[in-house]
Amino acid sequence: MDTPVYDVLLVGGGGAGLRAAIAVAEADPSLSVAVASKVYPMRSHTVAAEGGAAGVVSSEDSLDNHAYDTISGGDWMSDQDVVEYFVETAPKELTQLEHWGCPWSRTPDGKVAVRPFGGMKKERTWFAADKTGFHMLHTLFQTSLKYQSITRYDEWFVSKLLIEDGRCQGVVALEMLTGQVKPILAKAVVLCSGGAGKAFPFTTNGAIKTGDGMGQAYRAGVALKDMEFVQYHPTGLVATGILITEASRGEGGILLNKEGYRYLQDYELGTPLDPKDPNHPQKRSMELGPRDRLSQAFVGELRKGRTIDTPYGAAVHLDIRHLGEAKIDKKIPFVRELCRNYAGLDPVHEPIPVRPVVHYMMGGIHVDIDGATSIPGLYAAGEAASSNLNGANRLGSNSLTELLVFGARTGHCAAEFARGVDAPNEKALSGQVAEERARILEGFLQKEGGEFRVAELRAELHEAMESGAGIYRSEDTLQQTAKVISELRDKFTKVKVDDRSNCFNTELITLLEFENLLDVSEALAHSALQRTESRGAHQRSDHEARDDDKFLKHSLAYKTDGDPRIDYLDVVITRWPPGERVYGKPVDSSGTDAKKEDS
Repeated sequence: MDTPVYDVLLVGGGGAGLRAAIAVAEADPSLSVAVASKVYPMRSHTVAAEGGAAGVVSSEDSLDNHAYDTISGGDWMSDQDVVEYFVETAPKELTQLEHWGCPWSRTPDGKVAVRPFGGMKKERTWFAADKTGFHMLHTLFQTSLKYQSITRYDEWFVSKLLIEDGRCQGVVALEMLTGQVKPILAKAVVLCSGGAGKAFPFTTNGAIKTGDGMGQAYRAGVALKDMEFVQYHPTGLVATGILITEASRGEGGILLNKEGYRYLQDYELGTPLDPKDPNHPQKRSMELGPRDRLSQAFVGELRKGRTIDTPYGAAVHLDIRHLGEAKIDKKIPFVRELCRNYAGLDPVHEPIPVRPVVHYMMGGIHVDIDGATSIPGLYAAGEAASSNLNGANRLGSNSLTELLVFGARTGHCAAEFARGVDAPNEKALSGQVAEERARILEGFLQKEGGEFRVAELRAELHEAMESGAGIYRSEDTLQQTAKVISELRDKFTKVKVDDRSNCFNTELITLLEFENLLDVSEALAHSALQRTESRGAHQRSDHEARDDDKFLKHSLAYKTDGDPRIDYLDVVITRWPPGERVYGKPVDSSGTDAKKEDS
């Protein structure tokens, strides 16, 4: 069979990948486009997003308000030129999505409905009930089908980037149906493969979120940027990690400890208010603080012995009973469905046991505002990329809009690049393809012996990451995590493979995914170890202050034969100099209130 060659190849079929594919097709209908995804596009993790997508639509709001909320919420780690472009483009992209058919919820007078979200001082989150990601992904997928120039490779696992003559010229991928390892060549490649939440044991992320694009780019020589910033969402279902959307708090839900006390008032996140007064103008002020602050407050309650003991660990209660059945069924029906199906309770009548759970990685593949990496022809967008938008803490509902804004921009830039370069050199790439085929088939599938199963190694990684690189870190815990990761690399060379089949060999896929998780975890642990300050989602119990003089910089982790090399890049400041975050103070690792500081 002839090797397929395209102008632009998108790796990942979620929101960013589909939006980028559409952008390429719109930019130049003559360009050939391919979308390779390890799952059918409608199973991409974008479908799981519930709450909404941020964009200024109200006359009471402004682009500057959205920009400042994003920058201050990110603890001044966001590049402000990127933020300004994002907030300006966001409403246009959300409106475009509506024109393509996304059923945004409406107010009685027919206007787009918006709801409050964490860290946002104005209501600017567009939503489609509480299945926003589902409707967005459906809309993008259906729109992509009308372009004849887009070809899909569903259930193909990309394992290697092909770099030749100083630029990226395609990928090597495993076709899951047949077990064959084949090249897909392209003038430009865009990685849109999502985050790496499965490096941790308790996460809202689906099983597919294994940092595949991050790992591939890292091994190809591209830096992973700001990997120390890992966001915990404060309300994951305690038994499963399934997300209970921030919309539940946006509609008026409150957090209570085991004493029934609204504990966030102890953490300078707002004024104690009557939860039975839904019309109070500040009724959401505490529960809609930034996610990092709420997750840190949970640790404070845990250390004080005020959390609820459950068979699955400590929890607090998310109470939405006072909203009433009619409002719950209208505004957040999926929350009720999830609670009934996965917790055996009805939130109309019972509070929901929740705890912080790994949700999002602010870090990712180092790209510029155009989505370009340091390797010509290689781009990235979505959670796989670090576009410098989210800083040290992403605001809820910015991520879905980010998929659209930077998916579109990156797609256009990749198309422009593809128009100006020659086709890939298939003959020159043949050696790399053969080498990767042998690595997978002979190194894993046909390998005899072995001491460790991948499930055992993954459990070790989960324990090391949760205990050493969780909500609070220290030099000792991070060094221990880095040590375990190094040991796991050695064990990975002695992995045992039981399944020798070719068709949908899930054990083989899990092995390839675990390799990516090891790389991502290595970059994360060492980046966190070198950042001796506390900022946003990165909280060091041994370095509690924010240090703008030394660390108002992006970290860049480069792969080496040993520990990664960590370099730094200045944050871009345009109009908003660093200041104090206004949502209150974190708690220290002992559970006592930390001294208020410029953080």
